[in-house]
Parts: sequence; structure tokens; C-alpha cells
Amino acid sequence: MAQITDPIAVFDSGMGGISVLKEMTRMMPKEDFIYFGDSLHAPYGTKTTEEVRQLTIGHIADFIENKHAKAIAVACNTATSAAVRILREMYPDVPLVGVEPAIKPAVLDCKHPRVLVMATPVTLKEEKFHNLEAIYDAQADIIPVPCPGLMEFIEQGILEGEELDSYLKDKLSPYLHTNITGIVLGCTHYPFVKKDIQAIVGPSVKIFDGSFGTAKELRRRVTEAGLLRSDEHAGTVAFLNSSDDPDKIRLSEYLYSI
Repeated sequence: MAQITDPIAVFDSGMGGISVLKEMTRMMPKEDFIYFGDSLHAPYGTKTTEEVRQLTIGHIADFIENKHAKAIAVACNTATSAAVRILREMYPDVPLVGVEPAIKPAVLDCKHPRVLVMATPVTLKEEKFHNLEAIYDAQADIIPVPCPGLMEFIEQGILEGEELDSYLKDKLSPYLHTNITGIVLGCTHYPFVKKDIQAIVGPSVKIFDGSFGTAKELRRRVTEAGLLRSDEHAGTVAFLNSSDDPDKIRLSEYLYSI
């Protein structure tokens, strides 16, 4: 049975979920967090759904059964699409959240929304994305923009520079003169290059990501389960990674600090 002093686990295919972790630690400063990046098997966005599902379920099972996590955040859009529904069936008593592209706030932000959704190819193929897209399709022009290779920049610690700029311009330039109102960052890695994206599309285009909504939903579920800490404990964050490369932990700590 979960204890109130047990940690919350945050899982991602690599470094991207740190953008969600930062929002969670800000919102729940008394909680201890374990962050696990599966960099050994990254990227998830180019794997089959079944491969992603098996990897995600295996790691989450370990968090719950061996590391005694009291709550789980699957901070990866691809893993959420592939595995969260099954995980909720497996662990109905564990507060568990996934992430999804922030299409709703982007659509509701203005009268005639024309929204790009930047995401991995797998996320854009999944039923979860198509269902979300269908809800708002009548209200907005929603344009999927597959971005294979973008998360690898972040995984390598490349957050600026000519190579990254060239990649982003290649993806975004076809839409620069089509009255885009917003861009949804449909991968948790992408907020780390938000500044670069904003510089390309200009200040009139708003950029949305789901970190705040995910953190808020996790806090709600943890509170409902009676597991939110209210003592004077100062929360901690432990970084783990499936890769044995020590630079992965150093990069995790750096991304969390910026």
C-alpha cells in the first residue's frame, strides 16, 4: 500500500519529460520525485506502438512494484498514446497521468485558429491524437507537422546553433505565411527549443505545451488519493537513466536547472 512519504515517478523516453518535471516540482514542492529517462532505447517516436508499449509498461511496473512510487507521470506523448490506458487497467489504484498535445488551449485562444501540431511521427499516427484532433476539427485548422529527429537534438544537449535552426526552419518555413495563430509542442522535448521556434515564427504566434495541465492533473489525482504531502519536508529529485553514460545524468541535471 502506498505511503504518503513515497516518491512520485516521472518517466520519459529520454530528457524531454524534464520540462514536465519542472512544472510538477514547482506545483508540489514537498514531494520527492524520481525521474527516469530511457535514453538507451530512445527515440520512442520512430519505434512501433508495440515496442513503445512493452518498454513503457516494463519501466512503470518496476517503479510501482520495486521502487514503491505512489504516483506515476508518463511524461512522453508517444508512450502515453501507446500505454497509459493499459497501465490504468493494470494499476487502478495508482494516481497515473499521461501527456497530450495542448490542442484545446491553442484552439480556444482566438476566433479563427490555425494551429500547427509539432510531434513525433508515432504520436501523430496514434488514435489518441486523431480523437483529440476530431474534437476541435470543426473549430480550427489543425495541421500536423511530423518532426522526426528533433528530440535527438535535445538528447544530445543541442539547444541552439546553426544545425538546429536549419532543421526548424525546414519544418516551419512552409507555414510562415499562412496565418498561423499557434503552435502546439506535442513532444515534451520540444519546450527546450521553444525560444528557437518562437524566433522563427515571430512574436504573433503563440506557443503551447501541456506541462502545466499535466502537473495540475497529477496534483489533483494525488490529492484525491490522500497522498499529497503537507509536512515541512523539502522535496528532492533523483535522476536515473537506462543508459550507463554518465553524461546523461549530467545533462538531465542541467536541463532541470535552466
